Amino acid sequence: MQLKITTKARQKEGKRSYDDACGLAHALELIGERWALLVMRELMFGPRRFSGLRRDLPGISANVLSQRLAELEARGLVRRAKLPPPASVQVYEATEWGLEAAPVLRELGKWAVRSLEHDPSRPVSHVSIMMSMQTMFDSGLAGDFATKAGFRFGDVTYSADIGDGRIDMQRGPIDDSDFTISAEPGELAAVLYGGAPIDAISVEGDMAAAKRFVTLFPLPPKVS
Repeated sequence: MQLKITTKARQKEGKRSYDDACGLAHALELIGERWALLVMRELMFGPRRFSGLRRDLPGISANVLSQRLAELEARGLVRRAKLPPPASVQVYEATEWGLEAAPVLRELGKWAVRSLEHDPSRPVSHVSIMMSMQTMFDSGLAGDFATKAGFRFGDVTYSADIGDGRIDMQRGPIDDSDFTISAEPGELAAVLYGGAPIDAISVEGDMAAAKRFVTLFPLPPKVS
């Protein structure tokens, strides 16, 4: 169920309205506060525990994270859920409407990395590096290349399927991968975008496919 946020409701939660009917203005009212976009980013591949969000957004305080989650929940973008046994813990997940923001987040990121001030060597989370690969994937470079890649970041795993000039990613099992990369997210970013050799990360399986894979994510040109 979508929630209608009135001007009075926004004022009650301490949020000012732009008093502008443009959809962009309302988008900023929904996710324009500091950290809100990054909280949404961290939920794009599935539910997360509060502690996991806090760990992967190291610059945010626990109080601010709680506030942002509560605001996003009130606006219909995030909901609380409980994982099934044996975990049985509370998690936060993006709603169906919230997940529709994923293409917007990716395109905004692709636009912003053209800035001369963007520094790809800064820390990244596992969600961030996976979303980055979705964003920067070049179907022309991929051509008819097909492979299934696995990624292990500590106890979190993702898979990426490439075929027919497309890339599909999801969090989950990697047992049937052609190759598996085990690394810190920043280490993988250094290979993809910083010119570090693939030998700098751990690769198991088809090394030739892995070497081809890491060439498929060129950054867009910087603004002149």
